[in-house]
Amino acid sequence: MEKREIGNSGIKVYPFAFGGNVFGWTIDEKESFKVLDGFVDAGLDFIDTADVYSSWAPGNKGGESETIIGNWLKRSGKRDKVIIATKVGKPMGEGKKGLSRKYITQAVEDSLKRLHTDYIDLYQSHDDDKDTPLLETMGTFTELIKQGKVRTIGASNYSGPRLKEALQVSKDNGLAAYQCLQPEYNLYAREHYEKELEPLCRERNIGVISYYSLASGFLTGKYRSENDLSQSTRGHGVKKFLNPRGYKILAALDKVAAEHNATPASVALAWIIAHPGITAPIASATSIKQLHDLVKATELNLNSDAIDLLNSASKY
Repeated sequence: MEKREIGNSGIKVYPFAFGGNVFGWTIDEKESFKVLDGFVDAGLDFIDTADVYSSWAPGNKGGESETIIGNWLKRSGKRDKVIIATKVGKPMGEGKKGLSRKYITQAVEDSLKRLHTDYIDLYQSHDDDKDTPLLETMGTFTELIKQGKVRTIGASNYSGPRLKEALQVSKDNGLAAYQCLQPEYNLYAREHYEKELEPLCRERNIGVISYYSLASGFLTGKYRSENDLSQSTRGHGVKKFLNPRGYKILAALDKVAAEHNATPASVALAWIIAHPGITAPIASATSIKQLHDLVKATELNLNSDAIDLLNSASKY
């Protein structure tokens, strides 16, 4: 398992990112610590979170995930063993959102404090902010890099044209540039990334860190009928995948998984890892058993027949 560089940042990571959205939502701090320890013990190093995680859970206000990761870093002393990625821009309360200089400058300090660290490896715009000039946003990120608070920057949920525009603004003004993009990408959701975003990312060597890599859990094979949707808090988001194309993808995953003595989840992630131009897919685990499936994905070498079968089953 070789490390991959995030764009041209000089930062290299193993090709899998642990999704920190579950911390403070579907697992508490104690279980989060166990999973994080297991993740690093398995030889992996890339953790993705955001300031807004997990504000949607009852009683939460945002910052819970960063706080748990920060408490773990403080307790474990493993800051030098991991690459921490977090995000800014989603609503965090009254007047707290967007990518203005004023807000980013405040938000980064809040994230650093919660994470118990004096630098963030990868700081990402969580959403495009069309109300703030790109020059202001990129200039602010450049200042944070010069101050040593951030090592490199990336974007999430940007359209192809806006990412291209942001890259041009950085080039024209000698500013730090986005080194990666975080789009939705998985065996089911292929078309938008492959048609609109992938050509630009490949051309400009923009790293790609995919989210919803397991399609909200559908690609684990856990949900095969509407009766299965009540199995977890995320089940309601899976119903849209229960259709002929979705079942065809599951059948292909089952076949490849059986041939490789692996699970559908491992195969689905290995398919993304094998796709040219991908830096790392993001996925979450709420137990050591689930974590094992994720780690297995980084060890699977899918042959061309397996990839062709999965491509064919998931074609759009």
